[in-house]
This record gives sequence, structure tokens and C-alpha cells, in this order.
Amino acid sequence: MDDAEVVARINQLVEEEHRLEEGHVGDGLDEDQAARLRSVEVALDQCWDLLRQRRARRSAGQDPDGAEVRPPQVVERYRQ
Repeated sequence: MDDAEVVARINQLVEEEHRLEEGHVGDGLDEDQAARLRSVEVALDQCWDLLRQRRARRSAGQDPDGAEVRPPQVVERYRQ
């Protein structure tokens, strides 16, 4: 996945996240929607991490295609 594909995926996930959040303002999310929202949030964290890795590798003169998607338990431990 190149940078443009990662950014496109981020945009898709952000749109889905907004739809989930906006569609149930005040109502709350049911269990399936809450699980999907959490899944989208994790996927977003993974995509942002992958994009940062690719950019860092490029800046260091390395092949950005060497970057890999890290597991949720890794990216979810990062501090914002």
C-alpha cells in the first residue's frame, strides 16, 4: 500500500467513524455499532502509524515499502 492508498483508507475510515457517531447522537450506539466504532478507531490508528512509518523510512533514505501494519496491541499503547 503506497502513501496515497493509506491516506484514501484513512479518509474512508474517518467518514465511517463520523457516520457512526453522528447517526446516534443522543441515542447512544447499540452493541454492534459500538464494536464497529471501536474497530474503525483501531484501524485508523494502524493506518496513521503505517503512514508515519512510511514517511520516516523515506526521510531516512530507506524503502517506505518496508513499513508494516503493526498489531492493535502495539498502536493502541501509543500516547497521543
